[in-house]
Amino acid sequence: MNKKIFISTGEVSGDLHGSLLSKALLDEAKKKSIDLEICGLGGERMKKEGVKILRDTTSISAIGIWEALPLILPTIRIQKRFYKLLKKHPPDCLILIDYMGPNIKIGTKLKRSKTNIPIFYYIAPQEWAWRVGNNTTTNLIKFSDKIFAIFKKEASFYKKRGGNVLWVGHPMIDLTKKLPLKKDARTILNLRPDQNILLLMPASRPQELRYILPTFMRAAKKLQQKYPSLIVYIPSCRRAFDEIFKKSIRKYQVKGLVISPKDSAKLKPYIYSLTKIAFCKSGTVNMELALYGIPQIVGYRVSRVTAFIAKKILNFKVRFISPVNLLVNKLIIPEFVQKEFDENKIFYKSCRILEGKSEKIKKGYTFLKKELGEEGAVQKTAKEIINSII
Repeated sequence: MNKKIFISTGEVSGDLHGSLLSKALLDEAKKKSIDLEICGLGGERMKKEGVKILRDTTSISAIGIWEALPLILPTIRIQKRFYKLLKKHPPDCLILIDYMGPNIKIGTKLKRSKTNIPIFYYIAPQEWAWRVGNNTTTNLIKFSDKIFAIFKKEASFYKKRGGNVLWVGHPMIDLTKKLPLKKDARTILNLRPDQNILLLMPASRPQELRYILPTFMRAAKKLQQKYPSLIVYIPSCRRAFDEIFKKSIRKYQVKGLVISPKDSAKLKPYIYSLTKIAFCKSGTVNMELALYGIPQIVGYRVSRVTAFIAKKILNFKVRFISPVNLLVNKLIIPEFVQKEFDENKIFYKSCRILEGKSEKIKKGYTFLKKELGEEGAVQKTAKEIINSII
């Protein structure tokens, strides 16, 4: 039996989730003696799992209105080609993963065209947490045959609005393994017994290098002056960022290392084992660090133009920016956004955490884990999808 699945995603996190789901889909297909081909939009991680990548979309992602302007035409061109391909060679199903703007457009367009391609949405927009304008939602429910929700609140939100939803749990639970012993981590990373790591994870999109990286580096410099035994580690998620991170380390005279993408996956458990505190942007990484119990500070900034349009014109409202805080609806991990995103504030909060004032974070992490479901989220999703197309 031959089957074909198309996947549409973008950005580094989408590529990660797409790769995990693709592997699970191929595993489930093999169990049922199905010859499965997976094609789509994604990145290197999906490609490594055997997906035929039609266009790498990890390099054309942006947050913000002003920041996204240069990427509008490339994204439109990719969407048009993808849509034509779907119409010309209809797959057995289409899986949309995150990547809200492009995926909402392609799903809506396919539904209007009366194409009988089953559409599944996995990792939907966090509409249960934010609002734009008059509280209307996207058209996701109208075009999705099934929504695989990773959060309870997400499942509840779409069910109340008439969506066909299955809560599968959070995929990061499957990735959370026991960390190596600290002594083993020190041997692998060649760190002395008194040295620990200040982890920086500031960017997965090019504009984040401009708006987020400098402030985190200045805060890291201040923190190293007070705690000389802290070594900065920056795992790079894209090869194109490696040299930028290295130049930034030299510019701000920070003691640290940049870990290339090819080494990041292998060294990550050892780095996490020795991380005292992490500075990171908002996103999937917040959830991963929380599951490993690593104290973190989240920061984010977009251009003034984007911030003004979002607040004053689009009436964009969100209580928190980190998915960790959003999920529990409490400020568990410190957040600094726009004008509040300042190296002095980050430094002060970091000192408190390093001096043992992190009980609130630890309690929050314990509560969070209970909200994320059991292991097997990715496999459960894959099994449901494969069963639906045979």
